[in-house]
Amino acid sequence: MPDYVMQAGAGIGQAPDMAAHQPVPRPRLRVGEAGDEAYIHPRATPLAAREWNRAAVANLLQHLGIASFAVRGKSDHGTTMAVLEDDRMRLLEGLARYLSHYPGHVTLLREPQARAPRPLPSGDQGAWRDVHSAIGVQVSWYQTDPDGHLLLGHEYGCAVEFWRREGDRLVAPRPNRIAFSVAAAGPNVWGRARLFSRFVSDTTPQESAPPLATRPEFLVRAIEDVEFPVDAVYTWVDGNDPVWAARKASAKGEVYHAESASDARFISRDELRYSIRSLHLFAPWIRNVYVVTDDQVPAWMRTDLPGFQVVSHREIFRNPADLPTFNSHSIESQLHHIPGLAEHFLYFNDDMFIGRPVTPHAFFTPGGTAKYFPSRNRIPQGPVSPTDTPVDAACKNNRALLLERFGRVITQPMEHIPYALRRSAMEEAEADFPQAWQRTAASRFRAMTDLSPTSSFALYYAALTGRAQPGSMRFTYLQLAVPDLADRLQRLLDARSQYSFCLNDAFSTPEDMEAQTEVLDGFLNAYFPTPSPCEH
Repeated sequence: MPDYVMQAGAGIGQAPDMAAHQPVPRPRLRVGEAGDEAYIHPRATPLAAREWNRAAVANLLQHLGIASFAVRGKSDHGTTMAVLEDDRMRLLEGLARYLSHYPGHVTLLREPQARAPRPLPSGDQGAWRDVHSAIGVQVSWYQTDPDGHLLLGHEYGCAVEFWRREGDRLVAPRPNRIAFSVAAAGPNVWGRARLFSRFVSDTTPQESAPPLATRPEFLVRAIEDVEFPVDAVYTWVDGNDPVWAARKASAKGEVYHAESASDARFISRDELRYSIRSLHLFAPWIRNVYVVTDDQVPAWMRTDLPGFQVVSHREIFRNPADLPTFNSHSIESQLHHIPGLAEHFLYFNDDMFIGRPVTPHAFFTPGGTAKYFPSRNRIPQGPVSPTDTPVDAACKNNRALLLERFGRVITQPMEHIPYALRRSAMEEAEADFPQAWQRTAASRFRAMTDLSPTSSFALYYAALTGRAQPGSMRFTYLQLAVPDLADRLQRLLDARSQYSFCLNDAFSTPEDMEAQTEVLDGFLNAYFPTPSPCEH
């Protein structure tokens, strides 16, 4: 599919009517310790803030009759537009008038420098100082959700650069991802949204990330572009479901370790709802979300939307006799059988969350190589013993098989970060180790003979066959059964600095769980206030 849609003419493309992008009836709210003011957006997301800012600037340019085109800038979260240097004064005067009605924030763009200037309220005289020598201007209107939990600021703004004419070329005032100049007489064409932000993909809805009018020079397939689709897969269980509980109680099989059947492993605190919200907010490039369950559907989830699908264990298990199962290792061994699953996918436990905007490059290279995140811990030495935890036993089994097959020793488990997986690697691993794989699939509860297919084995198998490499990411792992849970969650919320975090629970008692519920509800609602499309 080409990276352009149609001819857009020699001037600016059609921009949305500004009337559709005005503040909602409660137009202003003071939020944040710095007293920043923000417009209330009922469905606030980073992508919505970016598009709101871009559409406002595009509409203003159209109103002023100033031709422009989108530039493949270096920001993943904002937009960059180009206008002629000759239109500088007309733009600045029009922008000043507009901002007098709809106050926002302004940064004057300078030659590349070590430290970016701080955005200032548009009413501050300092925001416009030396405007005539600036190479461009970035403008934004901060946005927030109705309860003021999110503050979507200047990084989602729209930058307008002043390009100068040199002969038959238009020359950029600063570097971008593709070209220092374009043909002065060139036409505008429509470029797909993915070209202008690595934060979106070809499957991101066009109402959230529409095509932009640009120049043909920006339509190239760059080496850093991620062009393949990425899906997300969850495994989920509602341990409070009496029908499921009855199946679990009647299941045959021995539990060798208390952690294997702990109620905390199966309890649902609606983490799945908020984890999917984290994708909607911070990873809108995900194509499809698959939720794998034992014929359970969360009460809040819509099942009639494209891009969201509940998958039964019965659809993916090759051997029906392996069901029912209450072993996450067993379920994970079958995930690559999901019909229609992309070659590249992220596997989430429902207690894993994306904590801030990320691009697919955090998990995959543009060439498709997956990234894995080794733990600082080490796999215990020696063979499997009855005193091993299920995690350690599975890691030891992984190690023994991979050593036998590849002659390499794995020494580290993985961090609790979403697992970037290759479907083909899982298919080949299953074919290479059919007995161990089937033994894991057939274990109704975690067993000493299990592999850990997604959290370790398939990742190392992909690495040893040239399809994965180590990565790094800022993340937090938090056990819920800690006495200072509320304080730790508050620090996580205040900072919002972690790209991923996991709120894990394996040993909480029923009394612990009851006390945790209120703390977790408040935290999750504050961190992820905007519902995803799949919620009723």
